[in-house]
Amino acid sequence: MKPLSPADQLFLWLEKRQQPMHVAGLQLFSYPEGAGPRYIRDLVEHMRSFNEPQSPFNQRLVSRFGQYFWETDKQFDLDHHFRHRALPKPGRIRELLAYVSSAHSNLMDRERPLWEVHLIEGVQGRRFALYTKVHHSLFDGIAAMRMGSRALSDSPDVLDLPPVWAMPPRQRKTPHLPNPVEVATGLARFTGGVGKQVATLPAVLGEIAKVARKSKRDPNFVSFFQAPPSLLNSKITGSRRFAAQSWCADRFKAIAKASHATLNDVVLAVCGSALRNYLISQQALPDRPLIAMVPVSLRRDDSTEGNQIAMILANLGTEVADPTLRLERVKASGQEAKCRYKAMSPAEILNYTALMMAPAAVQLLTGLAPGLQPFNVIISNVPGPKEPLYWNGARLTGMYPVSIPVDQVALNITLTSYAGQLEFGLTACRRTLPSMQRLLDYIENGVQELEVAAGLR
Repeated sequence: MKPLSPADQLFLWLEKRQQPMHVAGLQLFSYPEGAGPRYIRDLVEHMRSFNEPQSPFNQRLVSRFGQYFWETDKQFDLDHHFRHRALPKPGRIRELLAYVSSAHSNLMDRERPLWEVHLIEGVQGRRFALYTKVHHSLFDGIAAMRMGSRALSDSPDVLDLPPVWAMPPRQRKTPHLPNPVEVATGLARFTGGVGKQVATLPAVLGEIAKVARKSKRDPNFVSFFQAPPSLLNSKITGSRRFAAQSWCADRFKAIAKASHATLNDVVLAVCGSALRNYLISQQALPDRPLIAMVPVSLRRDDSTEGNQIAMILANLGTEVADPTLRLERVKASGQEAKCRYKAMSPAEILNYTALMMAPAAVQLLTGLAPGLQPFNVIISNVPGPKEPLYWNGARLTGMYPVSIPVDQVALNITLTSYAGQLEFGLTACRRTLPSMQRLLDYIENGVQELEVAAGLR
């Protein structure tokens, strides 16, 4: 049996009915040229023939003395994990997103391997979709993206590709190094990690002291627990709404070049504009700026399993109407966080994050500290494939992340890059954030106002 790391176990401890802790991806494909009426039926039969999954898709959870382990599922049932569905006519994207919203609301059975694949036919325009759901204890976003991309090909002529659960594990090109997350929390199980933990404390405590001093001098500095109360930070239910759309990446890159900013700065500023307009429409805009938690990958190898992520906090400038000023505030907060982390090792970064976020973790686990709100929204940008990809002759036309809202953080915005596009996936509690899909229109408005400000329109 293989033990889960403390970080991976955390996603199991956090899970409850209103807070499923799985991530997913929605892939949209166009039919190959010349595909006949049996194309989908043959594809389904091909996928069902792979009924012996590879690791980690053949692993189920077991618990021993409060510790979770992975073990091979000796009673694997493919019919539970692979599902073939058809959209009701007319099969618009609206119906597809409604299906994903419903499927993403459901908890997965912990007695079985924690993944599902849904093949969805009947999408308008001779298209079909794959919705793939995995528990966050099994993969982080970078790992899931790598696994999904490996199941595809860069040529439409490559056929008979196996489904993702049948892909053989990638052999490491370098010796395996211990997951830095395993030594980044005081919950480490093994005494061998204690020395590494202690060794990081001087640097971590020094950074915390610097943060405390700077937060007193600089009113625009983003410190922990300065996020204002907002509509986004309410209790959630188990009901989900998913919205998705693609944008041309060149539009964001042009703004970044003209504004001397990074692509991620522009993404955050656009999201800040969209959230400002959405909250104004709900008559719920706070006077102070919203704060985004932005995950940062620390993965330094080509591995796919487990979680290796830290975080930064970004000022979204939602209290200002000027798009240029908003972008400058986003740039300043991001640059400060990058400079801080540049001088720290991965273990120090993770220990720093763990110590500063400990009160928020207590709130997530127990609900006993509602006043400790370090951030209002999660915004994550996961790099994806640069060239068009295919699966058994079908071209991948869109790939949208489906992520995790949590109690007190009812919205998660995750995007990935693919073949010159930025693919936005917005996942929210359906009841907490009414008409959340309007954020897609507000994102377009945010791009346009920055293009005007940069002289691109």
